[in-house]
Amino acid sequence: MLYVHEVHTVAGRHDDDFESVYRDRWLPELARDDGTRLLYFLRQTFATGRAYQVVTITAAHDGAAYERLAQRVQRGDLRALAAETDRLRHSVAGKVLLPVDWSPVSEHDLAAIPTDAVAHDATLFLEDSAWPHEAKLDDYLDAARTHYAPSLERRDQRSLLTLEAVWQAAVGAPRRHEVVLWQRVDHPERLPALFARDLPPDVRAPGTWMHDALAVRDDWESKLLRTATWSPLH
Repeated sequence: MLYVHEVHTVAGRHDDDFESVYRDRWLPELARDDGTRLLYFLRQTFATGRAYQVVTITAAHDGAAYERLAQRVQRGDLRALAAETDRLRHSVAGKVLLPVDWSPVSEHDLAAIPTDAVAHDATLFLEDSAWPHEAKLDDYLDAARTHYAPSLERRDQRSLLTLEAVWQAAVGAPRRHEVVLWQRVDHPERLPALFARDLPPDVRAPGTWMHDALAVRDDWESKLLRTATWSPLH
């Protein structure tokens, strides 16, 4: 399964219109093809980055479904809708992601994904995008599997996060050696303490992920994202 990850820089005065277009138009129109579904519509949370940033994640069942989607946008029934969406944003940056072999979720049952707007509570996700050291991609993935993922599942501590998926950028992405850790925030009430002070020494000591992962990467970006109250997955 392929995941189309797009970051939209929305025109501020058209912020509500942009969300409406995705909710009322893109959500049902993408579902006209059984091989594609809109999975997530998320906003970068206020005061954590550039203004009016929206992230969408669309699933394509396989390469053929992705090609059909591209054809629909470039010269088919989605061409006019794509042009209308462009008028509501300054730019969009996209990449195709593939789940790694050990990702907790490696594919979705597209037939079970809602294709109309169903109201629900918003959910926070932490998206960590990591760029391993040169020639260390496999080492990073192995360390994340054997070190980081188990650390979130330890029963002797209340983890802030649940790791839901691990994706790798496909060939042709702007930065091929990129890994995305997709994590649900289970305890948002603990976030203020994380922001207000430095990490304690024991969290950065040898044997911890923060320390040991420096052998395979020291370049990553974290984004705190909040689902829309109609996002198909949340």
